[in-house]
Amino acid sequence: MTTACPALPAPSGTTPSRLDVTTLTLVAITVLGWASAFPAIRLGLTGFGALELGALRFGIAAVPAAIFLAVTRPALPGWRDAWRFAFGGVVFVALYTALLNLGQRTVPAAAASFIINVNPILTALLAMAFLNERFGLYAWLGTALSFLGVGFIAVGKLTGFDFDSGILLVLGATFCTAINSIVQKPLFARHKPLTVAAWNIVIGALMLSPMLYDGVVQMQVASPDAIFAAIYLAAIPSFVVYGTWAMVLARMPASRATNMLYAVPPVATLIGWLWLNEVPTTLGLIGGALALGGVVLVNVKK
Repeated sequence: MTTACPALPAPSGTTPSRLDVTTLTLVAITVLGWASAFPAIRLGLTGFGALELGALRFGIAAVPAAIFLAVTRPALPGWRDAWRFAFGGVVFVALYTALLNLGQRTVPAAAASFIINVNPILTALLAMAFLNERFGLYAWLGTALSFLGVGFIAVGKLTGFDFDSGILLVLGATFCTAINSIVQKPLFARHKPLTVAAWNIVIGALMLSPMLYDGVVQMQVASPDAIFAAIYLAAIPSFVVYGTWAMVLARMPASRATNMLYAVPPVATLIGWLWLNEVPTTLGLIGGALALGGVVLVNVKK
C-alpha cells in the first residue's frame, strides 16, 4: 500500500468490464499474496495460538496503515458510510481472521482453500440480488469450471479428512468475505480504495487487540519460522494485499472480482511446493489448470 491513491472509481453502474494492465497487475498481486497466506498460516500456527497469530498479524499491519491515514488525512465518512467501514474491520478482518485461523487448526490448508473458494459463488448471488450486477452464462460456466478445479486440488491433497467443527469455522470465514464484498462495494464510489483498506486493517486490529499481549508472550518462545510467518502475514497478505484487493473491488464488479480468487488454490499449491516442499499431485495439477481456465473464461466471454 502506497501513499499514492488512484482517482475515485466510476460509480458501480459504469464499472469497467474489461481487464486493463493495471487491474490485471492488482489481481496478480492479490492472488499471489493471499495464496501465500495459507502456508504462512500453517507455519504460524506451529508457534502461536489461532487468535494470537491474528492479533500479531494485524497489530503489525495496523502500524503502517495508521501512518497512511495520518499522512493522507482522508475525510471521515458520514453516517451512511460509517457502518460499512466498521463492518469491514469487524467482519472482513477480525472475524474472518479468527474463524479461518481457528478452523485451520484441524482443517488442512488444501481443504480450507477449497471451502474459502465457495466465496465467488456466494458473492455472485449476493451481487445480483443487492447490487444489480449481471452474471451471464459464460460467467457461470467459468465459475463452475473453476469450482470443479478447486475440488480436484482439494481431493488430490486430502488424507484422512473428516467433517468437524473446523469446516464450519472456515465456511463462516467464507461468508464473511462474500458479505463484505457486497457491503463495502458502494464505498468505492465515494472513497479511495486504499483509505477503505487502511481503515479495515486499523479497525480489525483494534478488535483483535485483546489477544495481542499473549501473542507477544508466545513470540518469546516461538520458532524463527513461526515468527517469520507472522511478520510475513502482516506485511504481504495483510498490509499489501488488503490494499490491492480494495483497488480490484473498486475497478471491477464484485461478482467478477471475487471470481479471480479461484486462481488462489492452484497458486497456493505451487507456493506450498516451493516453500514447504508439498509436492502437488496429478489431481492437483489438473485442478489448477481447470481453476485458471475458468477464470479466463469468465473474463474473456461476457
